[in-house]
Amino acid sequence: MKAAYYCGNENIQVEEVQVPDITDREMLMKIKLACICGTDQRIYRFGHFKIPKGTKRVLGHELVGEIVKVGKEVKGYKEGQRIAVAPNVGCGVCDMCVQGYSHMCPDYDAFGISFDGGFEEYMRIPSEAVSHGNVLPIPDGMSYEEAVLAEPFSCCFNSFQMLHTKPTDYVLIIGAGPIGAMHAILHQRAGAAKVIMADLSSLRLEQMKAFGEFTLIDTSKEELEDALKRETNGHGADVVITACSVPSVQIQALELTAPMGRISFFGGLPSGRDEVGLHTNLIHYKELTVVATTGSSIKQYRDAMNIIASQASDIAGLITDKYAIDDIQEAFQHAMSGKGLKTAIKFD
Repeated sequence: MKAAYYCGNENIQVEEVQVPDITDREMLMKIKLACICGTDQRIYRFGHFKIPKGTKRVLGHELVGEIVKVGKEVKGYKEGQRIAVAPNVGCGVCDMCVQGYSHMCPDYDAFGISFDGGFEEYMRIPSEAVSHGNVLPIPDGMSYEEAVLAEPFSCCFNSFQMLHTKPTDYVLIIGAGPIGAMHAILHQRAGAAKVIMADLSSLRLEQMKAFGEFTLIDTSKEELEDALKRETNGHGADVVITACSVPSVQIQALELTAPMGRISFFGGLPSGRDEVGLHTNLIHYKELTVVATTGSSIKQYRDAMNIIASQASDIAGLITDKYAIDDIQEAFQHAMSGKGLKTAIKFD
């Protein structure tokens, strides 16, 4: 089989290797589709502390496929079953894990980081991922293109649950990429009074029209604060989501939020640029709530899958480009160019 190994910064090599062996408590899946996400791009460029130098690793944690082999001791799954795999595997016994927050486990493992991930034709699912509930059946009628988006969608759902959007709320999302689109879909579905998306790219804003009736602000042409006042009758945003990794946007979010509003610092910042001087008096005197989330729980992954299965938006359209595994270097370059939305590796 073919597997794409991360071998160091900006170096991925496709190799012919043996199909992984499994134990009686493991499963083997054939990958059908795996998307390149922002985390994969950061690892590709800068590495990861859980991937020691000199270690080869198959990246990719947004992945779907079908089971081709089930260990003798595994119950509840069968060969030919279509599945998605939640990427973060907790230890199972710490305080975070026993509350259901395995993604917050201080000793977590993850596909595409400490386990080989989805950029390979066949992937071994370790016993701890099987026993901890990380393997999720794909609902009947759901395409692989929809199902593979459940992982990033679940991360947005985690943020959504902390923001408590109401029908009277003006919601501002800064960053009109695929993550921004997922936030917009969730808040519009919740009945927000208006969902506003802002970005410097007119192309990205144009692409957002396929996913809902959003108000679009091109910040290359007008000041965001002025446009927001116009769109909210001077009120400001009740909810602000920073769906980008720009330090100045976090600072600006405090200024754009209405009194008693809520802010989600969703996009993580690059190392070395992650100390931001916030005007904390704005938080104090406007009584703002500032939250942040990372990843998602397995329950949120399940909920995201069910939301996608029931909602009308063509979320699969977020995947704008597909590449074969032999072309994975080109796929990464395209993903990092920002020309499309989601870039995927497609297997036969």
